[in-house]
Amino acid sequence: MALFNWVFARSQGGEFILRIEDTDVARSTPESEQLILDSLRWLNIDWDEGPDVGGSNGPYRQSARKHIYQEHAHQLLEHGHAFYCFCTTERLDEMRAAQRAAGETTGYDGRCLALSSDEVHRRLGAGDAHVIRMKIPDQGVCAFDDALRGPIEIPWSQVDMQVLIKHDGFPTYHLAVVVDDHLMGITHILRGEEWINSVPKHQLLYWYFGWDMPVHCHLPLLRNPDQSKLSKRKHPTSVNYYRRIGILPEALVNYLGMMGWSMPDEREIFTPQDMADDFELSSIHLGGPVFDLDKLSWLNGQYLRQLDAGAFMDRIAEWAANRDNLSRLVPLIQERTTRFSDILPQVDYLLGDRRPLSLEDFSHARLSPEQVAQILDHTSRELDALRHWERDALFETCQALAQFMGLKIRDYLFPLFVALSGRAVSLPLFDSMVFLGSDLTRVRLRQAINAVGISKKQAKRLEKQHREYLKVKGSGADESAG
Repeated sequence: MALFNWVFARSQGGEFILRIEDTDVARSTPESEQLILDSLRWLNIDWDEGPDVGGSNGPYRQSARKHIYQEHAHQLLEHGHAFYCFCTTERLDEMRAAQRAAGETTGYDGRCLALSSDEVHRRLGAGDAHVIRMKIPDQGVCAFDDALRGPIEIPWSQVDMQVLIKHDGFPTYHLAVVVDDHLMGITHILRGEEWINSVPKHQLLYWYFGWDMPVHCHLPLLRNPDQSKLSKRKHPTSVNYYRRIGILPEALVNYLGMMGWSMPDEREIFTPQDMADDFELSSIHLGGPVFDLDKLSWLNGQYLRQLDAGAFMDRIAEWAANRDNLSRLVPLIQERTTRFSDILPQVDYLLGDRRPLSLEDFSHARLSPEQVAQILDHTSRELDALRHWERDALFETCQALAQFMGLKIRDYLFPLFVALSGRAVSLPLFDSMVFLGSDLTRVRLRQAINAVGISKKQAKRLEKQHREYLKVKGSGADESAG
């Protein structure tokens, strides 16, 4: 989406603005922001305004614009377009459960709309927890135009009374994006098709504020070969993963450009500027583009073979043999090395692909196949949620899971050694995980899960077991807090 927004902006002589939408406090970290900046820079997608380069429309982090959203939310309250909601999480859960049981579409039932002004002021004065919700018409349809898809209509009955300001005072995406797009002078928005159903909420907010709505264009999402939505549980989705396995940035950005668009002369190798020179919104293909790693690898090979010998060596050094990479590797291997020829067998799985795995690789005298599957599944789920990728956090995650399963840590780690390195004994596991990084580690764990072959029935059982672990983990955190 960043690429297509950049290309469109350049094709029109416009500006591309980078905004960090970090109002989800639990998920937003300095590390995640830096990864966004580094990934875009690596792909040579530059921006005219943003958190690191400044501009006339800053600040460019939404967390620094909290007061702006609150001011606009109170404007909506004053004009009767929004209301305070004091419903508890428990009450909302019960409401949704009853709606599902009745076969109804889940959504807020408007209970707090009926509160009198005196009751609202009394509860606010008492400090009762609350959110601010937007009002939605109770009949009719929302009609809007999509620059790529044409006229679209969505009944207002299918649109929820969206929370605009959360309990913590931070805005939801829906309020923040509308306010920011207007104040930053955004004229065109190219985003994924999963946001189509949110347009009525956004259009209504533009109406409430008396603003013109930018042109919206909803692009098709990348798909797996089975046509399911590309997701990290099935396919590597991080730019950093492709960087680590040796894909050139110009090859990756070229391939992403091919996802839903093609050059007028149908050539397959082109630059983003080539795209911008010939780009028209109407030329975007609506069919779900399939992300094919084999096709990407082929394209990458075309770029590699165009390099002269000197440039090829420079790219290898930049990818693996740079001093930053070696500085992280040396502490793992120096004490284990007597000759330089010892190095490659030790680090083959860190610098290159790990060999393909089979079910037999996970055979262990003290672990059943079910336990191996549980270790791989639970570790994968926990690492997907891990916010800080560091040695101590990785160890604590695995230690807690081993205790939950009643296993010695040495036995618990065996399947992980195999998953990461392809062998039972390798360089220290957690140091290897830090060196590989979160993306490669997670991908290898998912590949290992595929290798042991988990049935649908077993997957449901593992998911239930993991939910039980989360309950135990949560109760432990509550006791520690107490």
